[in-house]
Amino acid sequence: MKILVLGIGNILFGDEGIGVHLSNLLKLNYTFSGEHCVEVVDGGTMAQYLIPLITQYDSVLIIDSIDAKDAKIGDVYFFDFRAIPNQITWAGSAHEVEMLQTLRMIEMLGDLPPTKILGIKPFVIGENPTFELTEEVKNGAKLMESQAIRYLESLGVQVSKTSHQDLQEIARFSYKGY
Repeated sequence: MKILVLGIGNILFGDEGIGVHLSNLLKLNYTFSGEHCVEVVDGGTMAQYLIPLITQYDSVLIIDSIDAKDAKIGDVYFFDFRAIPNQITWAGSAHEVEMLQTLRMIEMLGDLPPTKILGIKPFVIGENPTFELTEEVKNGAKLMESQAIRYLESLGVQVSKTSHQDLQEIARFSYKGY
């Protein structure tokens, strides 16, 4: 089975880049082995350009910032795309809406593989770029990391922690790519 871990987000706006930063953390701190192939990809804000990529996989885990009614910054949500909880609004930044629309388009075409969403409520900043993450999101990212690992293991992936690079340090250099 081919498994895609897809980090989504705008790295220039702090917490909104958490999907990319956390996918980079998984790429740098873990190795994945066994009979399944796991690829960890920085999808940035490419949305519809990701359609040919997403449809190549048997299973997809999307890591992103999301919004939900009554959510606090740092609240984590993990759900199946086909069963989006009612409190999830996806509002908050342009890339989230575009990603939701992208997944819906793939689903309409009948090409969407089983897709899980691992999301966190960000602090949404205005116009000033930053690579700094809020404490709430850094704390929530620890739960996201463990949920991503548990999910991959539930699919039969063997996961080994090989490094301990810090999320905030990774975020500061995500623009260079990993």
